[in-house]
Amino acid sequence: MPIGIVSTGVYIPSHSMSAEEIAAASNVPLHVVKDKMGITKKPIPGPNDHTVQMGIWAAQDALKRGQVDPKSIDCVIYIGEEHKEYPLWTAAIKTQEEIGAYHAWGFDIALRCGTTILALKLAKSLMLSDDSIETVLLAGGYRNSDFIDYTNESTRFMFNLGAGGAAMILKKNHDVNALLESDLMTDGSFSEDVVVPVGGTKTPLTQELLMSGAYKLDVLDPEGMKKRLEQKSMQNFLKVIRHSLSKSGFTEHDISFLAILHMKKSAHNYVLNELGLSEDQSIYLHEYGHIGQMDQIISLQLAEQQGKLKKGDIVVLVSAGIGYAWGATTIKWGSE
Repeated sequence: MPIGIVSTGVYIPSHSMSAEEIAAASNVPLHVVKDKMGITKKPIPGPNDHTVQMGIWAAQDALKRGQVDPKSIDCVIYIGEEHKEYPLWTAAIKTQEEIGAYHAWGFDIALRCGTTILALKLAKSLMLSDDSIETVLLAGGYRNSDFIDYTNESTRFMFNLGAGGAAMILKKNHDVNALLESDLMTDGSFSEDVVVPVGGTKTPLTQELLMSGAYKLDVLDPEGMKKRLEQKSMQNFLKVIRHSLSKSGFTEHDISFLAILHMKKSAHNYVLNELGLSEDQSIYLHEYGHIGQMDQIISLQLAEQQGKLKKGDIVVLVSAGIGYAWGATTIKWGSE
């Protein structure tokens, strides 16, 4: 039974932060920001660009692009971040209401920047196991750039964090843009490496901690994390890609396009080289930065708009998220 992608949607804030501004705020040389970090600019939230709201705007874009009646949606899965309009709040239910998906039910999931891949795997399983679920919307927003302290050198690898929203509509018995198999890995040895150290039950937020800026993202063991990541990250990245392809009946030699998250340029090039791909078989998101789990949908939509996808292409979406999680999903583009 085919599960296909009907449409995607994207919302990008009009406000942005340039490479020059990042360099000035962080005291990192401009050529490092541009050439090594791979950022020319990145979107940042404006006054009304709240996390869930950006996901709602992206969902409305997906509905319009796919000519989908919101009342036909059976399930809404929120794929955005926990940092949103209110704490302890189910964003999928708000999204359902705002788009008019009155016959749907919804829930939130979280796997940091791996959430979209997780959602694709979960949505497919739900659709195959439940006859009542025909159409599923994935939607969410991201603005974890709010938690970046540009003077904290240990979080330098996160200076690319941006803001935006993305959405995807999946449909059962839709033999276009077939969703094939996913592969996910998690490694708990990284689970407390990158955290917001205050504001939880361990260290409740106080006025003093707020004023000191302690609520920003931090790395508790920078040297240890770097050493462990160097040993595992890229290999796990390639492993989930290859496993997703293998489960789907393909190999890396079949890849036509890789929708990959934004990371430093050398790592991006390493992945392409290891898979035997050219730069034209991916999109480097240097004008977007890293918008978390939205990157794969943004890359896919940009590829479609730029004419990089054709019927029969094998497309792989791949992510890596703090925690640490790696995930990939294979798609056969176009109709059978």
